[in-house]
Amino acid sequence: MPRRTDQLKLGAFLANSGHHVAAWRHPLAQADASQDFEHFKHIAETAERGKLDALFIADVVGLWGHHYDALSRTARAEHFEPLTLMAALAAVTEHIGLIATATTTYNEPYHIARKFASLDHLSKGRAAWNVVTSVVSDEAWNFGREQHVEHGDRYQRAEEFVEVVKGLWDSWDDDAFVRDKDSGVYFDVQRLHTLNHRGEHFSVRGPLNVARAPQGHPVLVQAGASEAGRTLAARIAEVIFASSSEVPAAQAFYRDIKQRAAAFGRDPDTVKILPGVTPFIADTREQAQALFEEFQALIDPVLGLRLLADTLGDDIDLSGHDLDGPLPPTPAGQRGSRRDKVLELARSENLSIRQLYLRLAGGNPVIGTAEDVADTFEAWFEARACDGFNVFFPYFPGAIDTFVDQVIPLLQQRGLFRLNYEGQTLRENLGLPRPGNRFSDVGARP
Repeated sequence: MPRRTDQLKLGAFLANSGHHVAAWRHPLAQADASQDFEHFKHIAETAERGKLDALFIADVVGLWGHHYDALSRTARAEHFEPLTLMAALAAVTEHIGLIATATTTYNEPYHIARKFASLDHLSKGRAAWNVVTSVVSDEAWNFGREQHVEHGDRYQRAEEFVEVVKGLWDSWDDDAFVRDKDSGVYFDVQRLHTLNHRGEHFSVRGPLNVARAPQGHPVLVQAGASEAGRTLAARIAEVIFASSSEVPAAQAFYRDIKQRAAAFGRDPDTVKILPGVTPFIADTREQAQALFEEFQALIDPVLGLRLLADTLGDDIDLSGHDLDGPLPPTPAGQRGSRRDKVLELARSENLSIRQLYLRLAGGNPVIGTAEDVADTFEAWFEARACDGFNVFFPYFPGAIDTFVDQVIPLLQQRGLFRLNYEGQTLRENLGLPRPGNRFSDVGARP
């Protein structure tokens, strides 16, 4: 297989005290980071110093289910609204992309089109929308619904939702606002376009009251893993967050998405696939392993069992069972589901209940020296298992400082990562084309 001529794309996941579920308890982490803007400002400035492509914020519009006893053992009950935080970070950064999550299940397309177009203007072309369908059923109760929208309906709604948003982003030609003081004409009415969308889920007239964004369209990001999610991602996403933890599975996902994108008439090279990875870095492998185990030891069993129940289902009652004993007999569900994979993992490795929830909490760690992390990134990239990584820093602020100071120089020395940003906009830095306007038939241009 020939060596790749492109370079890694790297995102930084923002998560209060850190991505690890018990990070807030560790001495290296800032426990009260969730409402501290200076904390996030430092992370953003450090990521930009390392020439990372983007910052990314996940979001749920509600608390994590009704399991407050488990939730009270995490730092995830409070966090900034993503677009608000990204707008603030836009003012203290110049190059790094700003990926904010917004659900298509409990929003309206006009809201989302307007907010992300505004963020793109405020940041001079660095905005991206992480398109999600709400997973937490309790979100429904915050929006006047007694029942959560069914999985299939959520994705059908999402597909139409994105098309409406993209149409609204094309409400104006790039040069519509002439602002001619002599003639008294502020905008050219011939360069204004009304969407007039009527579909199964939405009726939206338009036009948008925000000028066309610097990027044309903010970058679209998605993380679907189910069949419906993969289809949506291949159809609309320009960056896809993945969750593979082994190279063969990652290669299979990579091939599948690229082939699906091509089937939709898209250039597969304009779809960037970034698996999530959590680096635990120290001067030696033994020290890095010890650091990882320190974080794992801070996971409260109440929280650990909740993480396990979220995967296996609440129909499996583990109360009264020895945490250091095996899982009770548990029937498999739909073949190929995450639940079945976890059950197979427990059986094949003879894991106890505690070992199993610790494995789930650990995510996809890379544990070792800075050179070990760089080696892993290079191996995955050259194996065409990814186009880069969404980096989940286990704790803040120190973990991102270590990564930028130690891992980034190694990747740069190997020619795997940029020395300087390629352009002003996120699209330019990701190597993505700028979309043309559907109404005025302007061809896409770099």
